Amino acid sequence: MRLEHDSAPEGPIIKGFSGGGFRIDDNVYTALLITPMSAHGWAPPPIAALGEADLAPLLAVSPSPEFLILGTGASLIQPPRALVRAIEALGIGIDTMDSRAAARAWSVLRHEGRWIAGALYPL
Repeated sequence: MRLEHDSAPEGPIIKGFSGGGFRIDDNVYTALLITPMSAHGWAPPPIAALGEADLAPLLAVSPSPEFLILGTGASLIQPPRALVRAIEALGIGIDTMDSRAAARAWSVLRHEGRWIAGALYPL
């Protein structure tokens, strides 16, 4: 599946899904940490154990992201409430959805010029 738009913003854009991962340019990531400036593979813990330290590279982006898109894999799984409170205490919102929806949301929001971050679990 391809996720294309007419004009791409600067920075990484998720172009589709390939081999069970997220396709960005010539790379495919099974799990992904993504900001408007970079995309990196990620070895996430189980969602129930996800903590602020696991998302540190995203939370350190300057300026701070408007919000974090958390893709929780094949289905929606709520993250720990303590994590949500910690992120919100930083003035960053968090929006949780399945990883395919998160990848599509990333592309749409970046094309709108939104300053966001994303943590996507494997599909």
